[in-house]
Amino acid sequence: MKQYIPANYTEKLENFRKKLLSGHVLGCFSKTTDSSVIEAIGYSGMDYVVLDMEHSPMTTETVKTHLMGLGMTPTLGIVRVERYDSMHIGKVLDLGAHGIMVTSVQNAEQASTAVQLAKFHPTGERGVCRFVRAGNYGEMPKNEYFPEANRSLMVIQLEGKEALENFEEIIKVEGIDVIFIGPYDLSQSLGIPGDIENPKITEAVDDMIARANKRNVRLGIFTDTPQQLRHWRDRGIAFLSYSIEMSILIDALKKLRHDLDD
Repeated sequence: MKQYIPANYTEKLENFRKKLLSGHVLGCFSKTTDSSVIEAIGYSGMDYVVLDMEHSPMTTETVKTHLMGLGMTPTLGIVRVERYDSMHIGKVLDLGAHGIMVTSVQNAEQASTAVQLAKFHPTGERGVCRFVRAGNYGEMPKNEYFPEANRSLMVIQLEGKEALENFEEIIKVEGIDVIFIGPYDLSQSLGIPGDIENPKITEAVDDMIARANKRNVRLGIFTDTPQQLRHWRDRGIAFLSYSIEMSILIDALKKLRHDLDD
């Protein structure tokens, strides 16, 4: 009997895209190396978790077990890669990641390169090997695997003033599902490091929202307070990210301690 990638892989991506296009999705970043934590995030009902290889000790082996931990939960595993080259992008997609996040994109050429490296023909030029976890180690038929793999999500993270200046050209690039805004990096480039509630940040993001809406492009943003989360949800940002799992855990335990001692 032929074996295929579990149906929930496709179903999860389709359900995710429906929510992304019709309203909003919610997720968090993760820096843990413990796949049980990732599994617990999956059972929480989060729409996605970003497995952050850029700012954590995660290896590709860690990412593999994290993706296994998400298993049959409804939560997508999106990997923020260290660099957007064929090796880093191809490896995590081979492991079965539902999507990738590429950082430090400054212009349309870089955005287009990222798409090319993440997609098979006819969309891109990703290195070909079907004997990988994403293809059931060769058990998935070729005519099924390559179109299936091309469904993976592409999230492009913009950072810096140069990206703002090139925003109009970046949002024209085909194959991008989400343009993600890193407010901390943006604050650094605008000369107000860490001040992500500064009017300069709000004005810059509002401008991007207005321009993206004209092209029906979905934006994402990182937040680290419930107030920021609600603010950007109400402003129409569809891909909402709230903090990192360790910070969420600390905040929950501190609140429990405070409520008990109050």
